[in-house]
Amino acid sequence: MIDMALDHGSLEHILPVSWKSQITAWLAEDTPSFDVGGFVVGDAPRTATLWGKSQGILAGVPFFDETHGGKKALATVSGPARGLLEGERVALNILARCSGVATQSRHLLVNLRSAGYKGIVAGTRKTTPGFRLVEKYGMLVGGADTHRMDLSTMTMLKDNHVWSRGSITEAVKAAKAAGGFSLKIEVEVQSEEEADEAIAAGADIIMLDNFTGEGVKVAARSLKERWAGKKQFLLEVSGGLTADNAESYICHDIDILSTSSIHQGVPHVDFSLKINVDKGSGPEVSS
Repeated sequence: MIDMALDHGSLEHILPVSWKSQITAWLAEDTPSFDVGGFVVGDAPRTATLWGKSQGILAGVPFFDETHGGKKALATVSGPARGLLEGERVALNILARCSGVATQSRHLLVNLRSAGYKGIVAGTRKTTPGFRLVEKYGMLVGGADTHRMDLSTMTMLKDNHVWSRGSITEAVKAAKAAGGFSLKIEVEVQSEEEADEAIAAGADIIMLDNFTGEGVKVAARSLKERWAGKKQFLLEVSGGLTADNAESYICHDIDILSTSSIHQGVPHVDFSLKINVDKGSGPEVSS
């Protein structure tokens, strides 16, 4: 059963102005030369039905609409036969991938909420090159946070940044000087000591990376108590979180749980597009 309730129409308005040009590029990639199959079916007006073949959340409707450029009513599209088939595979691939991300995001979110977690569940930037927009959109439809969209959205200082600059303090100082007041700074840490240095330096978000579930709970409680009333910051836990172990990291002191498991290697939702055949009419040939 396909759940379409979460693919709110209003989410289409969050997409950047460039998203339609990406669809054009994907269509061009799939038809670099002659389309003999398009010649076979011609431009006779047809209507096709989109069928959901496996359970999941439907996500990516705006991409499907733009790919076909026809009129859609729930799960039908209409237009020239050639156009329907020309965009079929691109559209179904986008829907399958985007819906898979939405379904996995929703699954993890529901499980964590049922276990009592009230904080943010987020994806990561470990997305497919060229397909980030669709995967991030799927996270949103599934109810997850997109985290940072790109290198310009938020400054994340990881071990390589710190080593290159010399210390967490110096790295945060440099990031603040270049990014100004409007850009948040997140620092990846491996210990409470590193977290303390990042908080003291003025980091907005502290990522406890690759901690154990029990280690997260101890460190998070200690940090929140030690810095209460002195500094404001968010605590994030990341690194190795999956649907199987995420519940073991739940505690009220953690503000964000981030994981790539909601978008990397997730099962696709299966769809098919079938042209509705009028049994009373014979085949049409275009010349």
